[in-house]
Amino acid sequence: MSSSNSKTQTQTPSSLSLCTSKPQEGNMALESQPQKNKYGHGVFGDVSSIIKEMEIDHHNSTFDFQFQFPPIAFQNFLGSREVREFISGALAGAMAKAILAPLETIRTRMVVGVGSKNIAGSFIDVIEQQGWQGLWAGNMINMLRIVPTQAIELGTFECVKRAMTSLHEKWEHNEYPKLQIGSINFNLSLSWISPVAIAGAAAGIASTVVCHPLEVLKDRLTVSPETYPNLGIAIRNIYKDGGVGAFYAGISPTLVGMLPYSTCFYFMYDTIKESYCRTRNKKSLSRPEMILIGAFAGFTASTISFPLEVARKRLMVGALQGKCPPNMAAALSEVIREEGLKGLYRGWGASCLKVMPSSGITRMFYEAWKDILLVQNGNPL
Repeated sequence: MSSSNSKTQTQTPSSLSLCTSKPQEGNMALESQPQKNKYGHGVFGDVSSIIKEMEIDHHNSTFDFQFQFPPIAFQNFLGSREVREFISGALAGAMAKAILAPLETIRTRMVVGVGSKNIAGSFIDVIEQQGWQGLWAGNMINMLRIVPTQAIELGTFECVKRAMTSLHEKWEHNEYPKLQIGSINFNLSLSWISPVAIAGAAAGIASTVVCHPLEVLKDRLTVSPETYPNLGIAIRNIYKDGGVGAFYAGISPTLVGMLPYSTCFYFMYDTIKESYCRTRNKKSLSRPEMILIGAFAGFTASTISFPLEVARKRLMVGALQGKCPPNMAAALSEVIREEGLKGLYRGWGASCLKVMPSSGITRMFYEAWKDILLVQNGNPL
């Protein structure tokens, strides 16, 4: 029996691996045959041994290849403080504007002199002419405008404020910059410069420069829906009339008007917030307190800068009425000549009606999103 098997194995060694008629004898023969390599003989023997060894190596190996999405660098980018502040600003602006879009529509109409001269009359005019949906006229472009605007404005404010505060601390520990004229040295003490005011001005300028074309589109869609029924037609007609420069119509007065508003608003809000928390021995404001302080800061800033806002609106939509003042001074003179000094504050009530809740609600939403995206992820405010 043994000799017969050996003879058979010698004659056809590979056939034993594929034989199914006598499996027991084939197995015995394979076990008695010395291994020529670590995987044994035969096709199935080789494959099964390799697979088993690969499984053992896989369990013992510390190398684990994984495809990760999004990549680590992108995750770190999204997790940075600055990006989370920008996202908080975008979300806060979008939520506030969705709530207050009707007030924005009425305010714009009154400021540029379209329709009724009072809030209730303007509200009725919009309903009669365009229906309820007219109160949200231009709201889509308004949302497209406010998301990047608030993201850039609030994110820039936080970044510049931190940078200016750090610079002030550095100057206090060392020395303030010096100016030398001949043999005379001037020690430039910059302690009177408020980091918050500088950050507010920078925030307003940055957001205006980047997002001004969206402001132009929003005003055209709101004031003249017959001429500009949708966003695509508005873009085509504005470009046809004045090229790329038409999207930056009124950029100079816009910057002049935005500078005092943003500087005053952020300075007022931050100053009142710190004073109130120090008086009440509190670390932070409650949500209702954020709304109230934000509304008051918006009211003050709007009152100071409103004449410039009137002139800015006149310049931006003047082409629609066939008369566009050449500059801001001319626009202010035209308003005073036609309506007197009170014309500089035409629409001020509607503006406050919109600015106050908008400022308060935006600040509240912004602080709430910062709590979610920053504080809960281990970043201090």
